[in-house]
Amino acid sequence: MQLSNDDLSQLDEEDLLNLPEEVLRFLSVHLLNDLKEARERLNQNSHNSSRPPSSEAPWEKESQHSDTNDHSEEAEETNKSDKKELPPVEKPDKETKESRQDEAGEPRKPGKQLGAEGFGRTQKIAVTHYQDHFPQRCNCCQQPLNATIKKAYTAFETIDIEWANEKAPGLRLTNTKHTYYEISCHCGQVNIKKPHRSNSHDTLEKINCSQWRLVGPGLASLIVCLTYRMRLSRERVQEFLSDWLGLQLSVGTIHNTLHESGSAAMPIEDELVKEIVASQQLHVDETSWMELTTFLWLWVFSTDTVTAFWISSRSSELIENILGQAYCGWLMSDGYQVYRKYLNRVRCWAHLIRKAEGLQESLNKDSQLFGEKTLHLMGMLMTAIREARTHPPNIALTQMYQLQLISYHQLCEAMKQSTHKKTKALATEMLNDWEAIFRVLEHPHLPLTNNEAERALRHWVILRRISYGTRTEEGSCVFAILISVIETCRKRQQSPWVYLAAVINNRRMGIAVPKLPIVKGSE
Repeated sequence: MQLSNDDLSQLDEEDLLNLPEEVLRFLSVHLLNDLKEARERLNQNSHNSSRPPSSEAPWEKESQHSDTNDHSEEAEETNKSDKKELPPVEKPDKETKESRQDEAGEPRKPGKQLGAEGFGRTQKIAVTHYQDHFPQRCNCCQQPLNATIKKAYTAFETIDIEWANEKAPGLRLTNTKHTYYEISCHCGQVNIKKPHRSNSHDTLEKINCSQWRLVGPGLASLIVCLTYRMRLSRERVQEFLSDWLGLQLSVGTIHNTLHESGSAAMPIEDELVKEIVASQQLHVDETSWMELTTFLWLWVFSTDTVTAFWISSRSSELIENILGQAYCGWLMSDGYQVYRKYLNRVRCWAHLIRKAEGLQESLNKDSQLFGEKTLHLMGMLMTAIREARTHPPNIALTQMYQLQLISYHQLCEAMKQSTHKKTKALATEMLNDWEAIFRVLEHPHLPLTNNEAERALRHWVILRRISYGTRTEEGSCVFAILISVIETCRKRQQSPWVYLAAVINNRRMGIAVPKLPIVKGSE
């Protein structure tokens, strides 16, 4: 809405008639836009918007399935005659309501009673900074306002931290009192400056970023660090803030701060996706993840400068949404079949070696032999690949080891018919991913393992064992985007906490989030 309730309450017919034509035209455009938006909101229901059916009254649901214009006056009279007359309900007398007394015999006032236990904030922290907020222009005539003629109408305090440095080590809490003013214009309009509130991201519709917050951007960044980087629960974060900073925060405030931080960082997701798609080499891996009772997967996409996470089902949908149909870079992955449609794909040899070692320790002789030959071939090829990186050979490694590869291919064809389950599975996997496995022989500069992605997952796998995953879809989105920011900044050798504080601050003010910091030393 362009005009607030305060603006509309000060406008009447006489004011509109006395406004100059040019100002009246300007105001009419605002009124027209607000009227259209109000009508659209009024017509929203569960059939034409995202509103749930439970938000509608029973009679509203019924009216949506019937055309009210078809009811004639006769039908209405018939409905009235069918209704049974009910005895009139006696309404309680107003004096009876006000005559209720408390234990002392005095009339009881509505609302919270004197001496009742409260739930508000009780800790008082000394104010260290003051910040005033004034409206700049009149909402009616758009003329500049005189800030000397002002009146404070509301205020709140925001607790934050000052960043430590070499000259001033340690953490120091600050408490800024924000005062918002109203200013009267010469045209009679009273203009009010309100704390900015950013619209929620499409992914997190119920979470907004607002300037009216007790927790400042720097303190919010510290809470994110304690929760995810240090793997503390909400209760342990509350304990740390109380013991070390002398700050009392409720578990609910800590939880809401995490969710607001995630909502503030959501626009960064588009930048992460663009850099992933433009990368020349990408490592992808996934591990199991629980969202309350729903079994999902935590995906990681890692490049030279970006590490991004998503929580989703184990299907091709997420891969297609991020990489599209024609990703041209080198894709390092495991044997999951959803990766097979990308031509420039290479396989992780560590997975295959572990499976071959398992066959080598098998009690089946054929399986032992197959495992030994697999390990021997891959060991020999790995040595050749490492030497080729420093001293490129005159011919391609595929030609140099052509006979060994042909012999091993025939062995895999034979082992594909084995009755031993693990032997058959490894032989089938080698044949299905033959080109992806041995493509590194033609391009020795490519990695042999997917350790880059597996190392990126390791810290969060430990957190999963502690927290047992997430509880809601919102919590999964918040978790994924925040750890993506943390790991990406770490990979670029930049502090994620200073950057995250700037992101939260910008989103609260309605400003675009800053770009991800560049790699340290590349300025």
